[in-house]
Amino acid sequence: MTSNPKPEHKPEPEQVKPNSTRAQAWLHKLLDSPHALVMIFVLSFMESLVIPIPLELVLIPFMLIERDRIWKIATATLLGCLLGATVGYSLGWFMFDTAGQWALNNLGYQQAYQEFSQQFEQDGFWAIVAVGVTPIPFQVAMLTAGASQYSFGLFILAALLARGFRYYGLAVLILWLGKPALELWERHSRKIGVAILVVIAATIGVAQL
Repeated sequence: MTSNPKPEHKPEPEQVKPNSTRAQAWLHKLLDSPHALVMIFVLSFMESLVIPIPLELVLIPFMLIERDRIWKIATATLLGCLLGATVGYSLGWFMFDTAGQWALNNLGYQQAYQEFSQQFEQDGFWAIVAVGVTPIPFQVAMLTAGASQYSFGLFILAALLARGFRYYGLAVLILWLGKPALELWERHSRKIGVAILVVIAATIGVAQL
């Protein structure tokens, strides 16, 4: 008769705490909340718009501690981001000259907007995907797509691909590596983002064969 496997030991918050003190504060709020999934949804929504929350530095240790809910956490984070993307796109479409310009000015994204606008004219869909997986402000892509009246369906699809691969990719990374995933992200987040973009492009390329 075989014995049941022992449940995996949950790491303590102090064992997986991020370097950022702001991220540590948000992590403790999540762990203390009885509505953590709703809270991570709201955090993702806020981060995708105008509030600079170090989301991945909160998300990775939270996923490490709550591995039994890791896919629900990734889904809640993705849905919050997509809602924020919809709001940002709408601001670009209807109020770019007022609210959109105010956001760019106050967030210091004017130069990023100028650079992305040129890239967006050339690459369109793939420019949005690239912004979604690298540490480039996603707000710039949302406002640009809305202001140019780019197809909302294609915009959401690009955001879904980019952020879906990002958040579910983080979940896979955590299940694979465990605690070292946090240190890996803190040191190599841009390289990981580029790798995710390559995976997306390869997946779509194979699907079109």
